Amino acid sequence: MNKVALCTGAAGGLGFTLTKFLLERNWNIVTIDNNFRAKFFGEDGDVFDKFDFLRENTAFYNCDIRNNKQIENIYKKYKFDVIFHLAAQPSHDLAAQDPLLDFDINARATLQLLELTRKYCYEAPFIYTSTNKVYGDTPNKLPLKEYKTRYEFDDQHFINGIDETMSIDKSLHSIFGAGKAAGDLLVQEYGKYFKMNTVCFRAGCLTGAAHAGAKLHGALNYLIKCAVTNRPYTIIGYKGKQIRDNLDFSDLCEAFYKFYLNPRKGEVYNIGGGHKNSISILEAIDYLKNKGYELNYSYDENPRKGDHICFYSCLNKFKMHYPNWTIKKSVHQIIDETITSILEQENGKT
Repeated sequence: MNKVALCTGAAGGLGFTLTKFLLERNWNIVTIDNNFRAKFFGEDGDVFDKFDFLRENTAFYNCDIRNNKQIENIYKKYKFDVIFHLAAQPSHDLAAQDPLLDFDINARATLQLLELTRKYCYEAPFIYTSTNKVYGDTPNKLPLKEYKTRYEFDDQHFINGIDETMSIDKSLHSIFGAGKAAGDLLVQEYGKYFKMNTVCFRAGCLTGAAHAGAKLHGALNYLIKCAVTNRPYTIIGYKGKQIRDNLDFSDLCEAFYKFYLNPRKGEVYNIGGGHKNSISILEAIDYLKNKGYELNYSYDENPRKGDHICFYSCLNKFKMHYPNWTIKKSVHQIIDETITSILEQENGKT
């Protein structure tokens, strides 16, 4: 009998990639998405085109994860072997504009899903996509070295990146980061207190060809989109030298699956591309220029509140627990595949 998975946010880049990943392994999948991204981000964030695929290949529900009655009916109907909770409000700027909405989606809905999992499928691993923004601006307090195109940590302790021992307390998180931290703590607590198989993946920049990047979300994807389609782009703060580590959706799906096969209780992992897949805005612009896509950009010297100057994830803990997991796609391969995907989308419009 095939295993059954629940995937929230299934039309987003990660959710859609995960759905295909599970289908290739003969899973039955219950998917939830209501294209709220289109309300958040407009046309760039619209994922309605993914709905037909989800309807044809999964048990698809176009509903809001905040609607506890609807979601409970889904839990009553199916016996889930694993829950992938990927749905979120992912924008710092939108969170500041509507903190109640942000918390409702990122924290309260997460709590509801945890409680439904405890009630109806207690043994099922609950996999939650958290964020490195739970650390707030604490990484910005670390000593840094400034180079021509990037910042780097000037501290041997962080040579492999930031690990899970960093405090999430006493820092400026952004409203988005605070809401995700609330969800993160609840996921941990259900693992520690109720002895459930729960995990928080504190992600860096997740991206890939399936990403619908927008101005307020999906930094690398949106930058590439602007270069390829000749849209103006604004670098916000830190001279464009800010560092992010990028992980392809497919590599994160592999990490999720490793956890599902050998779950733990109330676990936390920093997950991202690590130093090897880190890139600054200036470096991304230069790479795109060498590929024939010159970005038309301006500069705003005022960084976003709480925005990281330099962040790349230390992957040692996850690799210690799951030594067979490796990153397969380099940041340059991610960029190349994203260029191809955007060109295909643009050609489809003509």
